[in-house]
This record gives sequence, C-alpha cells and structure tokens, in this order.
Amino acid sequence: MKLDRLDKRILMVLQQDGRIPNADLAERVGLSASACLRRVKALEEAGIISRYVALLDQRKLGRRMDVFVEISLVGQSNEVLNAFEQAVVQSPEIMECYLMAGDADYLLRLTAEDPNDFERIHRETLARLPGVSRMKSSFAIRPIVRKTAFALEGAGRPGEDGGRRSG
Repeated sequence: MKLDRLDKRILMVLQQDGRIPNADLAERVGLSASACLRRVKALEEAGIISRYVALLDQRKLGRRMDVFVEISLVGQSNEVLNAFEQAVVQSPEIMECYLMAGDADYLLRLTAEDPNDFERIHRETLARLPGVSRMKSSFAIRPIVRKTAFALEGAGRPGEDGGRRSG
C-alpha cells in the first residue's frame, strides 16, 4: 500500500491517541468521517496498523529498572537459534529481543523492580536460556528518549490545512 499525505497524517494522530473517535480524527486530518474511516480500515487491512495497545507507565507499576543484556550463543545453527528465541518469547520479563550483528548474538531489554528482582530474573530466566555461552548485563540509569511513534515524512501536522474536508 502506498501511503499518501492524508494516510500519514492519520497515522501520526493515531500514534499519539489510538482511542480518538473517528469524527475527531477526521476533523484533525481534514477529511469527512466516512472517508477517514475508509482509510483507517484500509490501513488496518494492509497491516500498517497492526494493533491498538495501551502503553503503561512501567515505573508506576514498580518496574523501575531497565536492564540490557548482551547474549552470545554457543553456536549459530538453526536448532540453537530457534531454541533460544522460543525460550525468550516465553519470558514475561523480557520486553524486547533483537538478533544482532557484532560482538553479541542477541540484545535483550528487560525490566525489574530492583536489584533483588533482577537477581531473581537472572537465576530463574536468564541462566536457564538454552545455548548461552556468555551474558553481559548493563543497567540503565534513566531513559532519555523512549518513543513509540514513527516519524512519517510528508505527513505534515494534523489540522494544518485549515480543516478542509476532502474524500
């Protein structure tokens, strides 16, 4: 699906407020409500909008620590990689996992309540991951930037066309 300026503007607004009523979204991007709804449905069907979620404040939930763990595996066979990836997917504390190029094979981001909780996670989860030959953990002091919205070139700013309605 090729995105035009209006599609990108819709996506920009939805990234900021996924629960915005369609009528308000249409007004913000300068479309009629029916045209806006058609475009949103098309973006969903194309998989560009993959799902709607609630973003939680991890600190208010007691998850005050971000820990980044570099993992090196014993080998690169499909069996080793698949076993590791399947185990990572099953761990609720592991928030992100990336296959890497460079010194480490994977980079994990996990959250913990405090150092004692990280020790528990290390013993119960990380130490049990299959195929691990080396682990290196780094603790984040504080987040500087944590974005969930993608910049969309050519989207303009919602509402900047004076609210003209088009189909």
